[in-house]
Amino acid sequence: MVYPGRPVRDPLPQFIGTAITRQTPEQRQALIAFAKEQYENGASLREIAEQTARTQSAIRRALSSPRPARGWTTRS
Repeated sequence: MVYPGRPVRDPLPQFIGTAITRQTPEQRQALIAFAKEQYENGASLREIAEQTARTQSAIRRALSSPRPARGWTTRS
């Protein structure tokens, strides 16, 4: 059985062309404010990344949210 592909969203107009290594402070603040608002409203990192033309890692760093733990935790 073949499953349909996930729809990919186009980046929002205000974020097109802003995924560069040297962002202005205004661009960085706009990204952080948008990402925080969307994340608090329940959007996933993937959704925010697609909307801002960034990677999930870049959004996670912008939000300063730690990565979820993988695998089993050890007990002492």
